[in-house]
Amino acid sequence: MTNQEATVAQKWAIDPAHTEVVFKVKHLVITTVSGTFSAFDGEVYSENDDFDGAEVNFSIDVNSISTNNTDRDNHLKSNDFFAADQYPKITFENGILRKTTSGDYKLTGDLTIRDVTKPIELAVDYNGTVKDPWGNAKAGFEISGILNRKDFGLVWNALTEAGSMLVAEEVKLAISAQLAVA
Repeated sequence: MTNQEATVAQKWAIDPAHTEVVFKVKHLVITTVSGTFSAFDGEVYSENDDFDGAEVNFSIDVNSISTNNTDRDNHLKSNDFFAADQYPKITFENGILRKTTSGDYKLTGDLTIRDVTKPIELAVDYNGTVKDPWGNAKAGFEISGILNRKDFGLVWNALTEAGSMLVAEEVKLAISAQLAVA
């Protein structure tokens, strides 16, 4: 293949104004606590219009966590959980987006929390690409998955008087991402 025939990857960036990073975890076995991260960035490189084979990298600022409770947020930032002073970023690297069926994708890559890196697979719905009213290309994705927080060193917990755990190990992720041509 000559240089003229080589496909050039399009660089896309996360649009933070139109992206939401949410997590959910059971509390006391009977309720679910939701939280968000408000500071993050990421890049996607794709040679294909349908993003099949796209390369994905993403990082989150741990200190941007919010569960709408300052005391809980500070506890999550502490050494009991994220240890934000020592590990200020959560990263997703070496991600590859693969089409499985029309509109359905799997995103695999390396997730690092507290300096512990593990492979992860996330389900992705590609919602399409459109031009906004100003002529800028935008692409939308819904990303979901489940991880075990203990796999990443987030092991703190407490027992209730009934003997159940205060915080579940399973964490559900829900990310609504909009990309813009960088």
